[in-house]
Amino acid sequence: MVKHIVLFKLKETLSQEEKMTAILAFKKAIEALPTCISFIRKVFVGYNINSAEKWDICLESEFDTLEDVKAYAVHPEHVKAAGILKDVKADRACVDYEI
Repeated sequence: MVKHIVLFKLKETLSQEEKMTAILAFKKAIEALPTCISFIRKVFVGYNINSAEKWDICLESEFDTLEDVKAYAVHPEHVKAAGILKDVKADRACVDYEI
């Protein structure tokens, strides 16, 4: 099993309302993906409530294999969901590890 963790930092120029709108839209879209991408074993999107920290969003997901993670990355429905953050994202970090 592979855990796929992605952190996102949103642009500082966004208002809190703009950030929350983007975060909630992203969360809804990503968490709906298991209905159309059968090899997602688990997915959850949380947002940071601690403003003293750098990252705004954490996406946590699980897949059977790294190949599944790679297929997920290019799946059209994932690409569409990820596009929600395209214009508001300042930074991204990712780690994939076996569990």
